[in-house]
Amino acid sequence: MQKLFIFCVFIWCINHINAQDCNYTFKGKITDFHDNSIIVGASVQIINTNKFTSSNLEGEFMFNNLCEGKLTLEIKHVACDTKRVSYNLTKNTFKEISLEHHLEELKEVVVKTNTKTEITSIEKSLKKEVITQFTDKSLGDALNTISGVTSLNTGNSIVKPMIHGLHSSRLLIINNNVRMFDQEWGDEHAPNIDINSSDRIDVIKGANSLRYGSDAVGGLILIRPKKYAIIDSLFGSTTTSLNSNGFGGNVNTEIVKTFKSGYYTKLQGNYKRFGDFRAPNYYLTNTGIQSINGSFRVGYNSYEKGFDAYYSFVNNKIGILRSSHIGNVSDLVEAINNREPRIVEDFSYDINFPRQNIFHHLAKVEAFKRYKNLGKLSIQLDAQLNRRKEFDLRRGDLRNRPVIDLQLFTTSIQPNLEINKFEDFKINTGLLVRYQNNDAIVNTGANTLIPDYNKYELGTYAILDYNLNETSELSFGVRYDYSKIKARKWYVESDWTALNYDVLFPEFDTGITDGLELLTRPEFTFNNFSTNVGYSKRFGDAYAFLFNYGLSQRMPNPSELFSGGLHHSAARIEFGFLTINKETANKFIMTLERNNKNFGFSISPYYKQIDGFIQLIPTGIKTTIRGAFPVWEYNQVNARIFGVDIDINKEITKNFDYKGSLSLLQGDDLTNNNPLIHMPSANFSNKITYTNNDFHQLKIGVSQRTTLQQNRFPDFNFTTFNPVTQQQVFVDISSTPPSYTLYGFNSSAVFYPFKKGSMEVGFNIDNLFNVSYRENLNRLRYFADDLGRNYNLKIKLNY
Repeated sequence: MQKLFIFCVFIWCINHINAQDCNYTFKGKITDFHDNSIIVGASVQIINTNKFTSSNLEGEFMFNNLCEGKLTLEIKHVACDTKRVSYNLTKNTFKEISLEHHLEELKEVVVKTNTKTEITSIEKSLKKEVITQFTDKSLGDALNTISGVTSLNTGNSIVKPMIHGLHSSRLLIINNNVRMFDQEWGDEHAPNIDINSSDRIDVIKGANSLRYGSDAVGGLILIRPKKYAIIDSLFGSTTTSLNSNGFGGNVNTEIVKTFKSGYYTKLQGNYKRFGDFRAPNYYLTNTGIQSINGSFRVGYNSYEKGFDAYYSFVNNKIGILRSSHIGNVSDLVEAINNREPRIVEDFSYDINFPRQNIFHHLAKVEAFKRYKNLGKLSIQLDAQLNRRKEFDLRRGDLRNRPVIDLQLFTTSIQPNLEINKFEDFKINTGLLVRYQNNDAIVNTGANTLIPDYNKYELGTYAILDYNLNETSELSFGVRYDYSKIKARKWYVESDWTALNYDVLFPEFDTGITDGLELLTRPEFTFNNFSTNVGYSKRFGDAYAFLFNYGLSQRMPNPSELFSGGLHHSAARIEFGFLTINKETANKFIMTLERNNKNFGFSISPYYKQIDGFIQLIPTGIKTTIRGAFPVWEYNQVNARIFGVDIDINKEITKNFDYKGSLSLLQGDDLTNNNPLIHMPSANFSNKITYTNNDFHQLKIGVSQRTTLQQNRFPDFNFTTFNPVTQQQVFVDISSTPPSYTLYGFNSSAVFYPFKKGSMEVGFNIDNLFNVSYRENLNRLRYFADDLGRNYNLKIKLNY
């Protein structure tokens, strides 16, 4: 019986095999994904069989006598990524299969980076090796090395980047393709970014920024992540930085895992700790900083499709110079007239009041897919949560309670289509939908400086990049943004009437009162139009000319509209006004450059005309129950800013090279025929570097930077009554500090103490001669000198 059963099964299998149709034919044609060109000589194999062939002169191949079922092919070709495709074979089939000339594509990218990332933008970049030099410093400190870029400082730890004299809401900061929103309206609100998580930082001074927003009146800062090769690899690094000034330092570590399949992941963490910093002659009491940062990234990378998910957090605890806390006019006058701070104590790691505590979370998911004969479609979802707490010197139950507690939530969705099917031009178009909510936490024991509000944004743009010929390129872009902001704010009824708001904005009055205050619900809508035109021309292998024009419009930020009270960390009273309108800027910038290692240069003149320029200026003194404070108010004027940035590089000998820069700028208030406030003064720098690649890649450099005194400033000095001395006093808040020159020393070498990896060692000295100076754009210049000499040791382990 058992033998009969086995015999029946055997007969059934033979009949089944004979019945199966194995007479199918599969034909294919292999083309290039980019331009549909034929690929000849590609190897094609049916997986798990010994059947293989190759594409002929027409890019075609064929397999005969195939059975019904799943068919998996592996296609290989030099300079292409290996590709596997599967089909369910039920009949004779023909398929066109596209390969990615991925390696060739990489070569094209390398060539382009010798010119510009944005073909007609005026751009400067900081690479990873430069960023590493600033591992224990801020984004603003790193960008200060670029001509035309300065910073607005609050002490040494809070550094806001400025491009051509413009900062805050006029400067777009894009972190990993996400526009940063972190209460950037404040002069003493630095970007909450850990530069150690980036691979490259680009500064675009021109107007080619329409993809990211219409309000880049000042420019654009792009913080870019690294693109990883599609290989199986595990690598990382740990950087330790130790400093004598502040007796602190920084530890940053990151580890990256990549896969041949295209997947990758990265984990990065950073810890920074400093105590009180020191000017040349005294400690700067309560200027310590503690920072914990981290980021995680995971994604899939191929030419046809991919995704990238990113999360980062920043946790900063920043001390504010104790002497900058003033309680009356007498304190301010004494600080201005004396050369030393009112309060100088021994070194300490304690971060007491006044101080800032900031938490910032950022998350994004981006995915893309390329479509043959069309282009690349991508979509991005992102969200940010920023929590800012500002603490002042207070007593009793309010001692440990922040005077300002703001929570800002921002989320957006951004689809983008890049059409590159045409040979000579590319179209980039997209859409933005964004929602933002500000929650002014109550029970702080102080009036909220910025009220609760909701903001809604909708934007769309289109950018055309056109290759006129082999040496000339043209770009043109337009953008439209719709914005609506709805706020909830209490006004003192007498102020509401005195400002004529009861006549101008009666619809905002809710009729709800609480004592002397009136609840209002301001609501504004803005329609912004922006455009830019760019042109670039290359002459030979070295010379290039670039021109860029941009029209930008910026709606007033919540601070400019709604501020109304004591800004404690700024030690001043600030007032915004509901009558503030949007800015309109016309920007012209051009560059003539020579890219040559032996001798190169870049000359970039620029001109900006800004109608309705919003500025915050001092207007007097106001006495409160806490003392007398300077009053600063927002107003609007017509303004112009023009200047030139010059960069030079020269190879002196095989081992010595020189780099120099010069930045000149002038800002004018055309309405009142005055200079603009807070404009950078002329500055220039020189650096000579010795390099010996044969001896541990040794580099030794000496640098010099000179900042001239700013002699063009508006006169906002005033006389007021001092209740302490019972006299009228003259308060000079406009005069600027004298010129200064700082020297620096830097060195580095690479060693190989391990079988794998390397160790980079760097030794640097800042303010080499311990010069006492005050920077005009440091808001604490009234109270203390800037930093003295600092010795820095960096050790980076690459593994």
